Amino acid sequence: MAKASLSPRDWLRTVRSDRLMGVWLILMLATAGLLGRLFHLQVQQGKVLRERAQNQQISYIQPFVPRRTIFDRQQQVLAIDRPAYAVFVHGHLLRRPKLEIANALAPFLSQGVEQIVAAIPDQGSIKLVDGLTEETAKRIRALRLDGVELVMERRRYYPQQDLAAEVVGYVNIVDHKGMAGVEMAYDRWLTTTLERYQVQRDGLGRIIPRSVKQQLLVSDRTFLQLTIDQRTQRVARQLLKAAIAKYNAKRGTVLVMDAQTGEMRALVTEPTFDPNRYFDYAQRPEVFKNWAVTDLYEPGSTFKPINVAIALEGGYIQPDSTFYDEGMLTIDGWPVANFDFESKGPPGRLTVSQILERSSNVGMVHIMEQMPPAVYYSWLQKLGLGQPSGIDLPSEPAGQLKNQAQFTTYRIEAATTAFGQGFSLTPIQMLQLHGILASGGKILTPHVVKGIFNEEGELLYKPPIPEPRPVLSPTTTAQVLQMMEAVVEKGTGQPARIPGYRLGGKTGTAQKADERGGYANAKITSFVAIFPTTAPRYVVMAVIDEPLGDDAFGSTVAAPIVKGVIADLIAADGIPPSHPEELHKKTNRLAQPQDQSGVETTPPD
Repeated sequence: MAKASLSPRDWLRTVRSDRLMGVWLILMLATAGLLGRLFHLQVQQGKVLRERAQNQQISYIQPFVPRRTIFDRQQQVLAIDRPAYAVFVHGHLLRRPKLEIANALAPFLSQGVEQIVAAIPDQGSIKLVDGLTEETAKRIRALRLDGVELVMERRRYYPQQDLAAEVVGYVNIVDHKGMAGVEMAYDRWLTTTLERYQVQRDGLGRIIPRSVKQQLLVSDRTFLQLTIDQRTQRVARQLLKAAIAKYNAKRGTVLVMDAQTGEMRALVTEPTFDPNRYFDYAQRPEVFKNWAVTDLYEPGSTFKPINVAIALEGGYIQPDSTFYDEGMLTIDGWPVANFDFESKGPPGRLTVSQILERSSNVGMVHIMEQMPPAVYYSWLQKLGLGQPSGIDLPSEPAGQLKNQAQFTTYRIEAATTAFGQGFSLTPIQMLQLHGILASGGKILTPHVVKGIFNEEGELLYKPPIPEPRPVLSPTTTAQVLQMMEAVVEKGTGQPARIPGYRLGGKTGTAQKADERGGYANAKITSFVAIFPTTAPRYVVMAVIDEPLGDDAFGSTVAAPIVKGVIADLIAADGIPPSHPEELHKKTNRLAQPQDQSGVETTPPD
């Protein structure tokens, strides 16, 4: 039987039915795919996508709070944060030729047109320059150069340049961290860190203003104040530079300390650096070191008044004790001689004061031989020799003192210590020792920071400075000060004499120790003064390393520096003369010791 064929109408119905079924199947598959995708996004990837959306819509901003300002004791700015700008060029965004861009930027940058053209990339970005002022950035922004971007950065500015660089230090441009001086030692007190705040952004990534909290606009106006006086610092630096240039010296330092509190009124070292451009000194890293705090030296004769105070306090000598000075002696096979022994021979019997006046090495050996070496050693330790001063600046080492067994076994050890050699300390530690004499017998802690203050001048934080510790009696220190005054009036310290005023001082000219344990063919000269002797207010010291010339001694190189600093302190503080009648004398004896009597009557220690 033949198979019946579909009519055209039935065939059309069948085709339509198949198409509807196909469309239905496609819709069902698409719906299943969408549901699967929705399940994947909402359930499986929901957490990740929510976090991604939040990251796009919400961001966190670290509030910008400038690093705290540093002032000197007179409220003069020594360090302050200010906005600076960097110029970035994005090569792929430029709409003008490189030459046109370079010609527009060159007047504002320290670069030539050709240099700028060569630096601009075809693709990518480059920083052309940084550290531009706000005014310069404003002018560049007005050019409206597509592809040129100005980015604000924090920059530390030191308006006084190198005036107090060894004290203040500097801040690294990269991470704005203190790298030396107070900037480093007090970094956490100078930096204000606030918690991050959440803000919302629109579809274009712009911050929605209503989401910005008021805290983002808060500024910190507290400041750190130093004990350093800008005027004294400047005078000391000028005098130090002149002396270094005159004697072609390697380096030098001048220190001024308050005799009652330990506050440093000046702390100068040369050579130094400009903290605004610290990166220019990469080939001379030694300038970043405050060697008055970090480097050891043998003090020489400036240590002699400390030894006299020890002997007096222990009762081993009296102020009127006398000793025969033979000019030269031999101890443990080592010769010990006075500076002028070859030219003048033995000076004979001398009082303790005369031994200091003449800076006699042999006389000092005889004084310290009156006490047992073990007792002498214990006194050195009691006064802090071999310990750091505790100054609030980084990298201070302890002094170096021979061990007790060696000191007490070999007679030469106590003998060399008697005239300030055979041990080492830093200039700041030497200043601290003379602070004992100036303060009436107390160990002071030298420091350069007064504290952190708010804008009303209220003290918020004060560094923990140890209380002065008595180690000598006021009677002993007064006796030594009287002898130091005689050094300035009649002895090696005459170049520091100021008519009408009483100050005590001591010169020092010592051989420099070398790395092999002996002494090099070089010297270090110094002078320390306590002023005024009746009621001490300041301890002033100058140390000059490796001055050249036959006339380079503590009396000729360092003493005039100290005299100039004290003269300025008198003017700045309005200190009245203790002997005004001297000011009316016709003969000005201020310069006379340098030119005449200093050479004839006393050794140029």
